[in-house]
Amino acid sequence: MVRLAPLAFTVALGACAGRPQGVLNAYQGKIAVEPTVKMLVATTRSGKRVKPGEIFSGERGKAISFADIHISIPPDKMRKIGEVQWPSKVPGDPRRDFVTTSAKVLALPPALELFHKRLKQAKNRNVILFIHGYNTRFEEAVYRFAQIVHDSKTNAVPVLFTWPSRGELLAYTYDRESANFSRDALELVLREMAKDPAVGEISILAHSMGNWVTMEALRQMAIRDKRIAPKIKNVMMAAPDVDMDVFGRQIAQIGTERPPFTLFVSQDDKALALSRRIWGNQARVGQVDPRKEPYKSMFEKQRIAIIDLTSKKTSDPVNHAKFATSPQVVRLIGQRLAQGQTLTDAKAGLGERFGLVATGAASTIGKAAGLAVSVPLAVVDGRTRESIGPQIRAVGTGVGDTIGSMGGVVTGE
Repeated sequence: MVRLAPLAFTVALGACAGRPQGVLNAYQGKIAVEPTVKMLVATTRSGKRVKPGEIFSGERGKAISFADIHISIPPDKMRKIGEVQWPSKVPGDPRRDFVTTSAKVLALPPALELFHKRLKQAKNRNVILFIHGYNTRFEEAVYRFAQIVHDSKTNAVPVLFTWPSRGELLAYTYDRESANFSRDALELVLREMAKDPAVGEISILAHSMGNWVTMEALRQMAIRDKRIAPKIKNVMMAAPDVDMDVFGRQIAQIGTERPPFTLFVSQDDKALALSRRIWGNQARVGQVDPRKEPYKSMFEKQRIAIIDLTSKKTSDPVNHAKFATSPQVVRLIGQRLAQGQTLTDAKAGLGERFGLVATGAASTIGKAAGLAVSVPLAVVDGRTRESIGPQIRAVGTGVGDTIGSMGGVVTGE
């Protein structure tokens, strides 16, 4: 049966093919379209022997590198919320395509200086750090994160951590080792951000295999310091490609002095089923049913919130990136953040609005959906997190299928 894996990858992940090359070449024409997402990038990728139009490749670098990249996004009326509008050819049309307006490689000192400057200029002092998954080229990670930042309308300073994925369907084992290769670097990046006095809060959003490097970095930090850095306030895990048994050990080693963890799940994720087969039929975090033992007790004990997106239909053909591609979810989160509102009741909750399920051991579906979704909403609104924190701890966990995915951004984003 394992012999079928390459064919399954080709069928399920074939959408990765055909992405235009050179999209990070800065657009030379006049840009009249706003807004532009300005992100800082930290990477363990190599900047040597790159192809024309590339900044970093899928090979491993010998040190952490940095960049400042600006992406212009077309008006919402010209695009579908939750999707990246890739140009059919480079450089693209900024009226309807994502285009790069600036891309500069930085050394560490100017990168830290720019990070501090952006925080001082921001409406709040919060940071959102995104870690992509398997089969993701550098430019795909940049454009996907730009879409998430724009569509969520977050005011947090965006930082991308990108590790050496070759962006090839059959390079899974290389990507997994590259994730291991990058865990020390991610821990260092988190430490450097937390040390900046201008930083108020750091929220982490990881997708797919990016959850592995994230968990390892947080575990190492907790072992060294006896806890995760206090400024890290939220850890959001979408489609985590992590063995369930290993995840339990990681959480235990991180300890109880940790921020809230939220898992975004989907039972119809095609990539996750394949991942489980590749790992010898060992349950990935996203494939277990948290309503069943021993998983139910484990999630409740560890106070892990779970959001089930199974009922949501998106443009993602393999149902692997629903957290970013569902227009309704992205819009609702963005609206609540922009309005400074919380999702603490059934009427405002995703459960009633979109049929999502997030239940706890002692709560109704509507109420729990509101509470659980409020955890990631605290990316920008510290008051939200403080007000619902005790309730989240009381609710415990939700129902759904924790997603373990083998593919990072299966569609190459």
